Amino acid sequence: MPELPEVAGLAGFLDEHLRGTTVRKVQIVSFAVLKTADPPYTALQDRTVTGVRRFGKFVSLDTDGPSFVFHLARAGWVRFTDSPTDTQLRMGKGHIAARLAFAGEDGPLGMDLTEAGTKKSLAVYVVRDPLDVPGIAALGPDPFSPAFDVGMLAEIIGSSSQQIKGLLRSQSVIAGIGNAYSDEILHAARISPFAIAKSLDRDTVQVLYDAIHSILGTAMAEAEGRPPNELKDAKRSHMRVHARTGQACPVCGDTVREVSFADTALQYCPTCQTKGKILADRRTSKFLK
Repeated sequence: MPELPEVAGLAGFLDEHLRGTTVRKVQIVSFAVLKTADPPYTALQDRTVTGVRRFGKFVSLDTDGPSFVFHLARAGWVRFTDSPTDTQLRMGKGHIAARLAFAGEDGPLGMDLTEAGTKKSLAVYVVRDPLDVPGIAALGPDPFSPAFDVGMLAEIIGSSSQQIKGLLRSQSVIAGIGNAYSDEILHAARISPFAIAKSLDRDTVQVLYDAIHSILGTAMAEAEGRPPNELKDAKRSHMRVHARTGQACPVCGDTVREVSFADTALQYCPTCQTKGKILADRRTSKFLK
C-alpha cells in the first residue's frame, strides 16, 4: 500500500505535469470505484487543473470546478503517460478503474488509476471541496504539519491504551503512516510493536518523534521527482525490516522476524526492539514462553 512518502511523491509529480492542463475526458471504468454522485464526474470535463495536493494517503486533483480525489488503498496505483489513446474502455473489464485525459501546452497527457487483485478497495470522489471526503475530514494531524510537535505526539500516546503499532497506523490519529513505515519507524526507535502506547516515557516519545521524521523524511526525499512507475521500487530499496522476514537486521545482524495476522503482517528485529524476545503470532499475546 502506498503511504505518505510515495503519495507525496506522486502528488508532486502530478502537480508538476498536470497543473495548467485541461481535463479533456474522464472515464470511470469500475462499478465500485466512484463513491460520490453530486457533482457528477462529468463536471470535471473542460476544467483547468489548478494543482494536486496530498491529504494523508489521499490525492486531490483540484480544478477550477470540482476536485477529483482518490485513495489507492492496498493494490491501487497510477499509470501516467504522455501518449494517451482515445480508446473507450468497457465498464468492469480489466484492471483499470478510471482514466483521465488532459490537454496541455505540449500535447496530450493521460492518467490511469489501476488496481490489481480481486479485492477492490480503490476509491474515487468528485467533490466541491476535498474536506467533503469523509476519510479526509477524519484524518489526524499530518506528521509534517507545523502543529505536530513532540508535545502533540506525547499527548496522543499518553491517552491511548492501544499497542503502538496499531496507533501509528490509525489515520484518525496520525495521517499517512501505514504498515510498512510503522515497522520502519518502530525499528529505528527501538520500540516493540506490541508496546502499549501510554507506557512509553517522555524520552522514548522523543525518540519516536525523531524516528517518524527521519524515516518519513528520508523516504520523501527519495520519492521526490520520481515518476509513478519508479516509486514502488524506491520504497522497497530502503526498508530495513519491513517485508524482510528471515534476513539479517542491518543494525545488529539478528534475524528479522514476522508476526502474521488475518490479512497483514508486521516485521521487527528482536535484538533491536524486544530485548531478544520473540513476539507471539497473536495480537493478544505478549511473548512466546
